[in-house]
Amino acid sequence: MSDKADPVRGTPDPATGTPGPAHATPGPATSPPGPAHGTSGPATSTPDPARGNDNRRPAKALGTRGRPSALSTRARTRLAAGALLTPFFVLFTVAMIVPVVYALWLSLFTEKQSGLGFDGPRTVFDGLGNYAAALGDQAFRDGFWVLLGYCAFYIPLMGGGAIVLALLLDTTLARARRFFQLALFLPHAIPGLIAALIWIYLYTPQLSPVVAAMEAGGIGFDFFSSAGTLPSIVNIALWEWLGYNVVIFYAALQAVDRSLLEAATVDGAGNWRIAFSIKLPLIRSSLVMVLLFTIIGSLQLFTEPLILSRGSGSAVTSTWTPNMYAYSAAFERNDYGLAAAASVLIALVAAVFSFAVTRFTHRKEARS
Repeated sequence: MSDKADPVRGTPDPATGTPGPAHATPGPATSPPGPAHGTSGPATSTPDPARGNDNRRPAKALGTRGRPSALSTRARTRLAAGALLTPFFVLFTVAMIVPVVYALWLSLFTEKQSGLGFDGPRTVFDGLGNYAAALGDQAFRDGFWVLLGYCAFYIPLMGGGAIVLALLLDTTLARARRFFQLALFLPHAIPGLIAALIWIYLYTPQLSPVVAAMEAGGIGFDFFSSAGTLPSIVNIALWEWLGYNVVIFYAALQAVDRSLLEAATVDGAGNWRIAFSIKLPLIRSSLVMVLLFTIIGSLQLFTEPLILSRGSGSAVTSTWTPNMYAYSAAFERNDYGLAAAASVLIALVAAVFSFAVTRFTHRKEARS
């Protein structure tokens, strides 16, 4: 018999010459036993050709250390911002953009009678005819002169009074600040219509205890006369809005760094010097904001004179202010094109004044 090893029968036993058991010596070429043999292999096993590449894990779009990529984070941020801003833009478009565009469109048309008027009015394109009609109407132009006089009275009294009261509340000597804040702000919580009705009662001679007390003291004043109408309306507006502006100024003063005030006190500065040289310059942004809102609100004067015009013997007419002129054109004369044109002109005047105030304050800040 040959001494060569049979690959099938195995290696012969040198003692007996008989072949050994038919098992092969494990070598490096053999693969580790799989899970079918009950033994655990290494973590990365050799893929089975019959099963394909099932053991490969799909790659994840993750950044460093398993965090989401920067692109996905930015996308989620933009999506969240869009979801939060969408309701605002929808409401702004419906409540602001659409009415303004419709007013511009409506101001370009007018209604005219055809023939003898039996067919009813027809809406025709008039271009800038409504704007020319509004500017050519003496009543509309006189309304702006009324607003100019109103602003000359109202804005200094409103701004100066609010600043003085806010500075008094901000001093260390002030007591019961919460009470005075509430007392000053409470009239603003009352709607303008109700406030105007209250003051009409207080202006009526036969009903008002105020007028009775004035007459008892020898002071006679007719609040509904041509000379007393403007002060009466300014008084109503001050009563409504003074506390609101006081709260704005007081909140701005509370944000002033107290160390600056203490340093000024140590240097010998008095209360007036601290107020006008330190506090007011530091709240300039609040002053500009209140001034801007006051000017815009003055140009929109409507509720107070409208209610006051219902009083007996009142000098307030239906076209006393530009807003009342537009209201009268729309709901008394049914001329919606003229009313829309007047409204657009009022908005343009308000925009010009707002731009002028903003530009002036920016230039002043740049110089300082």
